[in-house]
Amino acid sequence: MSGFSPSFERRAVVSLASLYAFRMLGLFMVLPVLVLYGGDYEGATPALLGLALGAYGFSQALLQIPFGMLSDRLGRKPIIALGLLIFAAGSVVAATADSVYGLILGRCLQGGGAIASAIMALVADLTNDASRTKAMASIGASIGISFSVALVLGPLLAGFGGLPLLFWATAGLALAGLWILLRLVPSPVGAAGGHREAGAVPQLFVSTLLNRELLRLNVGIFTLHFVLMACFLVLPGILESSIGIARTDHWMVYLPLLLLAFIAMVPFIIIAEKRQKMKPVFLGAIALLGLSLAGMSHWQQPVLFLLLLFTFFIGFNLLEATLPSLMSKMAPAGGKGTASGIYATWQFLGAFAGGACGGWLQQHYGGSTVWLVGAGLIACWWLLASFMPPPRHLASVQVPLTAAAMPFASARLAALPGVVEVVLIREECAAYLKVDPRHFHPESAASIDWAAEAV
Repeated sequence: MSGFSPSFERRAVVSLASLYAFRMLGLFMVLPVLVLYGGDYEGATPALLGLALGAYGFSQALLQIPFGMLSDRLGRKPIIALGLLIFAAGSVVAATADSVYGLILGRCLQGGGAIASAIMALVADLTNDASRTKAMASIGASIGISFSVALVLGPLLAGFGGLPLLFWATAGLALAGLWILLRLVPSPVGAAGGHREAGAVPQLFVSTLLNRELLRLNVGIFTLHFVLMACFLVLPGILESSIGIARTDHWMVYLPLLLLAFIAMVPFIIIAEKRQKMKPVFLGAIALLGLSLAGMSHWQQPVLFLLLLFTFFIGFNLLEATLPSLMSKMAPAGGKGTASGIYATWQFLGAFAGGACGGWLQQHYGGSTVWLVGAGLIACWWLLASFMPPPRHLASVQVPLTAAAMPFASARLAALPGVVEVVLIREECAAYLKVDPRHFHPESAASIDWAAEAV
């Protein structure tokens, strides 16, 4: 789909980014408070509270790709609306729960609204090829913003009404997202589907799943979210008991640390992207994260601990920003949507495993073990990532073809300056290219007269 005006695209991207942010805000708000207030629930233990914290990740991982495929068949908006209603229902179940098992059920239902793939596909339906990368980046930025806001809002809301108020607010956010979807998000014209750079393609699953470089990144995002969930089973208790900060005031810790961490992160992002130093920045962020975890397991004096927490947020934010960029760079031509779907599945599996395993470790071995296990996993990740080749800064380009041009298009396009990889998709009559932007000129592909070439 092409020919969208800039104002139409802005409306589509802003509304979808807001919808996504509202949903993620509801998921993240529980992160800094569940372990503090969850002990009041019948049957609560550290292991079960950890399961409740990470439960949404299991259903998200299970349904992420299927929901995206259903949106190809049934339409984007109906699937996104269904996901938001499931998310709202899960929030209501969690808000009315009086036992830890009801809490776990509610969190599982929340994760059942797995609409990320459908939203990304809708972004592709509503934007031009030239602006799609920026649109996807805007959605990604909304996730980072919602994470930071959630760490501030969660303690504030829980201080007024505990976890029930927080979950009722989450249900309200889901309904607000539904209103945005129905009233503000434009409807795509024509059939959904066909965007291989935004949606998963079943035929590419095996090859993408076994791709060595992508597998490194998938293990990385699994580890990152494992550590995040596990740490938030221990961190709130330390802030309250060891540091002496009342649970209703934890937002006063998170707000300045997250703001300063974001500011500190920006120069490294510029160095990674503009100066093409992605690998050293990436490895440095992993090392910083691991050292922070190791330090927090031993030193809990207020000033030193908060300094280590600050470095933890720098490392986490850097990795959360660079991992999707690396995945996009290393995905094969025409396979970015499939790579993104598998990447998201690993991410949510990491959240589930981190909550479940972190809670079990805390219950049986104590909080210090949670930090040390996290640091050990990060060390293993660093070793794995150190063998990663420096990523090439390539761009993706789609070239429409005629049926007659298909037999010779691959060789013709591969001969163009700057073309690194060519993948032909006969069902779409299109070629997907990975190109070096420094040497590739889009007009060189657009100017090819395929009819004359066929003669």
